[in-house]
Amino acid sequence: MASIISIYCVSIAYDDMSPSEIRIVRGAISRSELVAMAEARFGDMVKAVVDVSRGVMAVSGELHSDEEALLLEDGSRQTDLWGINLYPNELGSEWIEFDSMINVRPSLNNRSRDVEDESTRVAIRRVVETLVTNP
Repeated sequence: MASIISIYCVSIAYDDMSPSEIRIVRGAISRSELVAMAEARFGDMVKAVVDVSRGVMAVSGELHSDEEALLLEDGSRQTDLWGINLYPNELGSEWIEFDSMINVRPSLNNRSRDVEDESTRVAIRRVVETLVTNP
C-alpha cells in the first residue's frame, strides 16, 4: 500500500507542474521576461539548463533536473547540459551563477555543483548572451 501511495504522490507532483512553467528558449528572451519568471517563482532568480552544443536553454523550472529532462526529451545530449542560476536584475558577470546538482559529473572531471572548466563556462555564457536581450 505504501508504494502505491508514494507513486500516486509523485504523479500528483508532476500533474501540478504545467508544461508552460518550463520554457525551452530557442530564440530571444528579454531580461524583463526573466525578471517576471523570477518574481513568480524564487523572487530574484531563475533556474536554467543550457545546452552548449545546440545553443538553447530551458528556463523557469522548479528544479534543474526538470529542465534537464525536458531538454533530453527534446534531443539534447546529457554531456552538453549544464545547470545555472540567472539573476536578471544583476549586471556584469554576477548575473550568472554556475551552481547546480546536475553539474556533478565525475566522469567529465566536474566533481562539484560548480562548472569547473573555464571553456565550458565561456560556452555557457555565449549561449546565454546570445539568447537573452535587454531590456
